[in-house]
Amino acid sequence: METTIALYSHDSVGLGHARRNRALAYALAEQLPALTGTAVRGLLIAGHPDAGRDPLPGGWDWLVLPGLTRRGDGYVPRRLGTDADALRDLRSATIDAALSVLRPDLLVVDRHPFGIDGELLPVLRSQRARGGATVLGLREVLDTPRVAAAEWERLGGAEHVARHLDAVWVYGDERVYDLRRTGELPPALARLATTTGYLGHGRPAVRRPRPSTAAPDPFVLTVLGGGSDGTELARLAVRAEPPAGHRHLLITGPQMAPAEVTELQALAGERTTVVRTAPDAPELTAEAAAVLCMGGYNTIAELLVTDTPALVVPRSRRRQEQRRRAHALAAVGALETTEITDLAVADLTAWWDRAVTTRAPRDGVDLDGLSVVPPLAAELLAATASTPAEVSIHAV
Repeated sequence: METTIALYSHDSVGLGHARRNRALAYALAEQLPALTGTAVRGLLIAGHPDAGRDPLPGGWDWLVLPGLTRRGDGYVPRRLGTDADALRDLRSATIDAALSVLRPDLLVVDRHPFGIDGELLPVLRSQRARGGATVLGLREVLDTPRVAAAEWERLGGAEHVARHLDAVWVYGDERVYDLRRTGELPPALARLATTTGYLGHGRPAVRRPRPSTAAPDPFVLTVLGGGSDGTELARLAVRAEPPAGHRHLLITGPQMAPAEVTELQALAGERTTVVRTAPDAPELTAEAAAVLCMGGYNTIAELLVTDTPALVVPRSRRRQEQRRRAHALAAVGALETTEITDLAVADLTAWWDRAVTTRAPRDGVDLDGLSVVPPLAAELLAATASTPAEVSIHAV
């Protein structure tokens, strides 16, 4: 007997959603068999080709969908020569066909309960008809309460969303930030919600030996997540002077435009190295004397498990998620933050000089989400196993 798990992420911008699901896959593969008494297999459904390059636990695999990317207020095909509606239908049918064969006991959907433009709605109906459980996984910050409320309404309202779910897992520490209290999570969904702690401790490490991108110690590090919106901060960082006796490693992210990476490499001084990617970025974060970064969930989760001093410069365009996360964590002393408009090259040079003489313990933040999720999954699997599947036209 096997337990089958599917994890979905839409991945229109960056790889944060897929990386979160990958961390969950490793935790579930390692811990769930002892809790359920069954072997565990799984499928990660992603929407960016780079996601499938990352290894998974034994018995797990990627299903990489044709990609979508954001344009204006909507989504368009990233590469495929078709219109958005046709691509949505293709993605929806592909997911539904795969899960009809695998029949997952548990489906975890990251951030967008109905996927992009409703592509998951048929999938959720099929999952419910089969008797499988469905969880919505949320990062600890969504956006301003007003923006979040408008998004729930566009989906048909919180009550409508809740009818498709068995649980909501919030991957954060409610003592730092509680989206149930801010109003980002309406009551109908808050009733289903459990906060897990940040998905920090226990993230899958990359394989050694370390690649040649590793900087010699001591060094300061700039890391920009996917990199699609990190050019402005990178231009400041590459011109700043590393502290005496230190080098500077700048990881642009794989989605920064090649021309911008070339520009940064030309601007870099002799003590600064600019690379597009480094698979061991979490290890580099732990080993750095200080870190400059943006405020994406995965970057912050990897940072919080270290004692590396950090200056977080959040993205402020389109969403306020990164800014709200950075300010909440700064309020509990876990990091420092500033706005890009308030940061000059001289400011960054001065911050590095000061930061490399300090450390930043973060013992007060709950970082154990990856050990909390498997028992939550086991409890949900036991509950749904005792509940008969819905009889519907889809089941018939």
